[in-house]
Amino acid sequence: MASVLVIDDDPDLVLQQVKTILKGSETQVHSAHTGEAGVNSVRETNPDVVLLDLRLPDSSGLDVYQKIRELDARIPVIFITTAKGADTAIEAMKLGAYDYLFKPVELRKLESVVHEALEVSRRMREPTVVVEKVPDEDIGGAIIGSCPAMQEVYKAIGRVSAQDVPVLITGESGTGKEMVARAIYQHGNRANAPFHALNCAAIPENLLESELFGHEKGSFTGADRRRIGKFEQCNGGTLFLDEIGDMPLTLQAKLLRVIQEQSFERVGGDESIQTDVRLIAATHRDLKTWSEESKFRSDLYYRLGVFSVHLPALRERGEDLTMLVQHCIRRFSRELGRTVCDVAPDTLKLLRSYSWPGNIRELQNVLKQALLAASGDVLLPAFLPDLADTGKQSGPQVADVPNPELEGLVRELLESNSSDIYAAVHGHVDRLLLKRVLEHTGGSQHKAAKILGIARQTLRGKLKDLGIHLSMSVENEED
Repeated sequence: MASVLVIDDDPDLVLQQVKTILKGSETQVHSAHTGEAGVNSVRETNPDVVLLDLRLPDSSGLDVYQKIRELDARIPVIFITTAKGADTAIEAMKLGAYDYLFKPVELRKLESVVHEALEVSRRMREPTVVVEKVPDEDIGGAIIGSCPAMQEVYKAIGRVSAQDVPVLITGESGTGKEMVARAIYQHGNRANAPFHALNCAAIPENLLESELFGHEKGSFTGADRRRIGKFEQCNGGTLFLDEIGDMPLTLQAKLLRVIQEQSFERVGGDESIQTDVRLIAATHRDLKTWSEESKFRSDLYYRLGVFSVHLPALRERGEDLTMLVQHCIRRFSRELGRTVCDVAPDTLKLLRSYSWPGNIRELQNVLKQALLAASGDVLLPAFLPDLADTGKQSGPQVADVPNPELEGLVRELLESNSSDIYAAVHGHVDRLLLKRVLEHTGGSQHKAAKILGIARQTLRGKLKDLGIHLSMSVENEED
């Protein structure tokens, strides 16, 4: 069970707000009125997230933060400050604090930051273990599989974890690249330092540079305060850049410098900032081909590719599918309050016959939908959602598209000689899927992310990219 600690000499308002935003979840909320009590509580309860006031009766929040980092540098600490204390909060961000909020705390902003911090904490703390059979216990972060290709993945993780070099993880979307990144982090020398993940494809180009490197106040319209980027915030730890193939060319040169010199400048600044970050990157694209076509810097590709780990597609993993189904059924049944504990042979046959273009992520999504429709303790074929190419031999084949609108879109893109059909079609499908799921959840992002099998931060990024505004009615929203 996750827990949040509020350290504030007058915590009633913030404490009540935190309880409000976490109502209905299984997250425990604790409080402490002094810095000393807060440090003791961290030592005793090891919370997942801490909200820390900068002004405490017995010590400064910055001193308390330093003590918390000594106990566990992985705990995301969110500072609560008045406008006058912003400079101190920024200094704390330089030392690795997660974020800072101004009093009076705006509820929606508090909800966003706390949920994101809980997700970051989960990524750092959830143990990622490698197992070659279905584990007896429910392990959320298990990498399951025994096929030859996965055996090579396990060997690669073992070889590179302790080596402080960049790692490039390749493979189709949904194959579990972030889990491999977390396994490398947790088995490496920086396992007790922060781990942050950033999806380069989910953040607009004009904001990605600020997310990575930070910016100075006034450096562009809307930059009303200094921002500390991930490379500075994650100093001493590990940064995972997902979908790095989608990073704009203009940013790739700056990233290359960070890898080579471990230094950078914030947007709008001229101060050279030193950092010590281990970089793990992932992509579903063929970066070698892209570099040859000048779509990705070849020098950055060779820097990132010092050590590569390739994840096989689910359709290439043979009997691993059966183990993954059994593991997911056990885990999701508990999460969704279902009693399903077995899978009918006909159901397994259908699942094996599908090519799984979305890989493990799609498998998880299908099984969650099936469990929501299931009754009894056996998963029957009738509970499965429609699978586009059920009954066809699995493999890298082209299936007929049963959706006339989608088929028309693909034909139009082909005729226009578009160079990025994959992204355009996926954007179309995402728009349809996200709107339907949000309709199903009554607009709840938390429930929608759980059903989709993605992080809430990822869902929000997709909604922003697609222009889906939750303040509007989902049913009436314009495409």
